[in-house]
Amino acid sequence: MKFAVPSSLLSLILLLNLSPALAEKPTEDHIRKLQTTAIKNKKSPVAHWGFDPNDYTQWSSHSLRLIPVYTFGTQNGVPGYNLKSYKGKNSPYRDEKKLEAIYGFLPENTLNPKANYLDQTNLYNIQEAALKAGKKNIILFVFDGMDWQTTRAAALYYNAADKYNSGRGTGFHFQDYTADGTSQFGYMVTAPHNDGSNVDVNSQKVLNPGGIMRGGYDAKKGGPTPWKAGNDKKYLIGSPGNNYGKHAYPDSANTASSMTTGIKSYNSAINVDPNGAPVATIAHEAQEKGYSVGVVTSVPITHATPAAAYAHNVSRNDYQDLARDLLGQPSISHPQQALPGMDVVLGGGFGTMEKPTGGKSHGKNFVPGWKYISEETIQKADVKQGGKYTVALRTPDVKGQTGLKQATAAAIKNKTRLLGVYGVDQYAAHLPFQTADGDYQPAPGLKNRAEAYSAADISENPTLADMTESALDVLSQNKQGFWLLVEAGDVDWANHDNNLDNSIGAVKSGDDAFKVITDWVEKNSNWDETIVILTADHGHYLNIDQPEALIPPKPKQDAK
Repeated sequence: MKFAVPSSLLSLILLLNLSPALAEKPTEDHIRKLQTTAIKNKKSPVAHWGFDPNDYTQWSSHSLRLIPVYTFGTQNGVPGYNLKSYKGKNSPYRDEKKLEAIYGFLPENTLNPKANYLDQTNLYNIQEAALKAGKKNIILFVFDGMDWQTTRAAALYYNAADKYNSGRGTGFHFQDYTADGTSQFGYMVTAPHNDGSNVDVNSQKVLNPGGIMRGGYDAKKGGPTPWKAGNDKKYLIGSPGNNYGKHAYPDSANTASSMTTGIKSYNSAINVDPNGAPVATIAHEAQEKGYSVGVVTSVPITHATPAAAYAHNVSRNDYQDLARDLLGQPSISHPQQALPGMDVVLGGGFGTMEKPTGGKSHGKNFVPGWKYISEETIQKADVKQGGKYTVALRTPDVKGQTGLKQATAAAIKNKTRLLGVYGVDQYAAHLPFQTADGDYQPAPGLKNRAEAYSAADISENPTLADMTESALDVLSQNKQGFWLLVEAGDVDWANHDNNLDNSIGAVKSGDDAFKVITDWVEKNSNWDETIVILTADHGHYLNIDQPEALIPPKPKQDAK
């Protein structure tokens, strides 16, 4: 006798038999457990942050590690936007004059006749060359704080195997995607011009040009590649506050500005030179040529990296003025003639209130209320109030993805710009951390605290991938072309928290956003007219001691 199998049951049987992802899913949250144990014990045999393997949370800031660079659409390019123009025999670190041009001086122990690395400012050179060559679409994708070790930790988990210990790596879309044979790989120095420059926000002046500690890179001490350590474990985290090295480690403001302006400046500078003078960004240059310009981030829109897409300020902490620059409103740096403003600005910043004493970092024009962007600035930007932007905000009981799509459609229909502000206000207004297994339940970090999200926090916020898709939809309405910066900023925030669970998940959510870009290029453009640069602005100091321990255990078979 034959029995009819219900279609729903048949689908379930097929899913169980054909879905390796489900079959391989660990029975427990492996990375969350590892992270929780490490924080509890204050050490871990698996990994540590800093130079002391017996202290899991020794170092929670940045480092001077060499940073990987992945490019797409550049392999067959002319000199200037081909990565080979800046690495190997063409490395500026082999040439004394090129080094002096980059730093304004010859850094100590930095000239290296064997250098294979480029400088971070060369990423601006690539974009500039692409713009001059008439490339239609130029995209800079920044995984904030994602060094080679962070990427490998995430790849170990998602690959469920140890597949590489050097080079480009494999497992993530940005590692494996070839862009029709046009992808290239290299690594770069991210040193600042200096650290320790003091500024006055109101006058927009640098009070001690040159700072306290200069930048540079000593390959013997820091390592010749991202995966090969140097001979001095402390060197990579040198600063004016310690005696660890002679070259300062970088911050996100200066490093992002290096990629958008082509100059090195002091830590905390947003697109100003070491003396505080504003410098035009690649976005400004593209805008002058008729391109649309945009920025997308998973953290507040006025944090250092997204702000460096377009704004000018002597201090990265003057958030409200950075927002005014991004949206084309008069600011402390442009009080009379405002910048034109960007066409798309999407990210976090929603609801977090500034402390009563916080106005000092913003300057004399601080507006009490929201920290990262004032509500007044949003109102002035809103097309409903006579501004230029269709505005999408986190709204109770409205799915973030849905609300953003509606705003995107309205912006396209009405030919307006697009502004979206989201985030979780009690957690500095960033988007929720996806975490390693994607369940949005972070493990505890540096201070033995874990972020806890409500269902609304997750549903009312779009993902970085959602925002990237909206940005592409709006910007591509301009047939001249566009320039776009996308930042996976939560990688950096997770690493500052010494939190592997959040860090690994942030790499994955960033990779998902990158795939949105490559899918868009394949459908709407090609790798002859579009280039993408994917990199990090700087590194942290995660060290992996037992790579195999990051590989999730295979699920136990049900007892029969």
